[in-house]
This record gives sequence, C-alpha cells and structure tokens, in this order.
Amino acid sequence: MTANNEYPKASNATLIGASITYIGGLFLLLSFAGPYWIESYSEMFSPFKHMGLWEYCFDRFRFPSFQYDKLFHGCHYIFSEEYYVIREWLLPGWLMAVQAFVTLALILSLTAQVLLACVIVRWPLRTVLCYEWIFVSSAFAMVAISSAFLFLAVAIFGGNCYRRSWLLYPSFNVLSWSYAFAVIAFILFGLAAILLFLEARKLYELRLEAKNLVAQMQHSQPEHALHQLRDQLQQQQQLTYYRH
Repeated sequence: MTANNEYPKASNATLIGASITYIGGLFLLLSFAGPYWIESYSEMFSPFKHMGLWEYCFDRFRFPSFQYDKLFHGCHYIFSEEYYVIREWLLPGWLMAVQAFVTLALILSLTAQVLLACVIVRWPLRTVLCYEWIFVSSAFAMVAISSAFLFLAVAIFGGNCYRRSWLLYPSFNVLSWSYAFAVIAFILFGLAAILLFLEARKLYELRLEAKNLVAQMQHSQPEHALHQLRDQLQQQQQLTYYRH
C-alpha cells in the first residue's frame, strides 16, 4: 500500500447515500427543465398541449378574456413576450410557489453533491479528514431540505393543477413524466437523507472518541500513552476494515 492510499476512505454508507443523491439530482434536473408536468389527452384535440415549470405549449389557443383575436400557437418560455398578455393567468401564485420550491431544491441538492464529491475523493485531503462529519452533516441537511421542498412542490401542484380557473377543460389533462420525476427525486432524497444522517452521527461519535483519547493521553505517561494510542488505533482500523 502506497503512502498516498494510507488515509481512510469514505464509508459505504456515504458512498450509497451520495449515489442516491446523484440519481435523485438527475431526476430533479430533468423535472426542472422538462415541459411535461401536465399534458392534455391527444384524443381530446385540446388547444392546450402540455406545460412545464417554465414553458407552455398551445395549438391555436384563443384566450376567452382577451379582447383581441389572437391565437397562441407553439411552445414558448413563460416569461416571453408571446405570453405577456396572459401571463397572470398562466402563472398563478401557487405555481410560482412550486417554481420557487423546485429551484431551491435543485440549488441545495447540487451543493450537497459537491460536498459529497469532496468527501468521496478526499479533496482537500487535510480539510476533509478533519471535518468530514461537518461535510456529511451539511450534505444531510441540504438533501433533507431538498426532499421537503420537493414534497411541498408536488403536493401544491397536484392539489391545484385541476382548477377550472387555471387551464381550460381540466378534465382533458393528466399529470405527466416531469411531475413523476419530481416525485421520484423527492423519494430518493428522503432515502439519501436517512443514510447521510446515520453516517454523520457515526462520524460525530468517532470524533468524540478521538477527543477523549487525546484527553487520556495528556494524563498518562508519554511511553504508556503512545502504546495505548497505537493499540486503540489498530483496533479502530480493524473494526473499520470488518465493517467495510
């Protein structure tokens, strides 16, 4: 074993929790960018086709309350000039709350993924070895909050998407894959948060044990303390080896 590989590697719990977080982040990214949170049944020939958090698609749609004879056609960004006159109808307050929750969840999950990547690759090495429990604890908090935000987002959207004051003919519409991906991301982040919490607690307990060991060394003879430290470190390494 070379000197570069003598430092302790990340535990299996951290690796599994990080992997689940990365998969959940992929689902969240696809949901965030996907224009298929809700769509109309193709058999109904509805002028509304589908929409995402940031895009609406219509097929020669005429808004009843708009006094000019204008048809909205094609897919456009929700903040584009095309939808300026009907933006208040397209973007009710509850949908803006969904956008905010999903955006915050994406930012937090990406930050957690960066922290977990640093823990796994051990970079920067000295900082990660000294503060690994802080890295994992911070990642746990961010992933758990992301899961909570996504739960609120899917609950709010699912409870309001069939309002008759929003899209016309709501009975013609059905929740689609972008919404399903947000639900999957919420579940995966919840599972990852549980694993990261358990690992953060274990790392914190190991840190307390190390502090107690240093305190015992200060009240012991130097040679006896050195042998005691060596024996305890060997025992910890053996326990870590058998755990992995």
